[in-house]
Amino acid sequence: MTRPSWDSYFMEITGVVATRSTCLRRQVGALLVRDKRILSSGYNGPPRGLKHCDETGCLRTAMEIPSGQRQELCRGLHAEQNAIVHAAYHGIAIGGATLYVTHQPCITCAKMIINAGIVKVIFAGDYPDSFSLDLLNQAGIVSELFSE
Repeated sequence: MTRPSWDSYFMEITGVVATRSTCLRRQVGALLVRDKRILSSGYNGPPRGLKHCDETGCLRTAMEIPSGQRQELCRGLHAEQNAIVHAAYHGIAIGGATLYVTHQPCITCAKMIINAGIVKVIFAGDYPDSFSLDLLNQAGIVSELFSE
């Protein structure tokens, strides 16, 4: 029997978490992990209690806004943001954690990752925002493109 590596294991779980997303453009999942234990998870979607994009439609698509631009016009939070917020809501310390995410973080998420004390980011898919990786690097946070 062949067991998956820890990175493969956690990345597979992020894919399952992403299936909860109701975003019409991109389904993203994220996990915060420390000492091989899952601390928090998140997927992209609107704030608690608000209608989901599959019900309201996508304003960004209607306005023909390219991916990676004008994020403030999206009703949803990113998966990384939700994982951080959920940990805070439940009183879970995430300093020193690794973030696994199905896509590269954007600049807004990179800033939150830095201030949350996350020390490593492992991501699988791309995102059109090279500045975010530069910022993570400047903060001394290891960021790795996942490969099996």
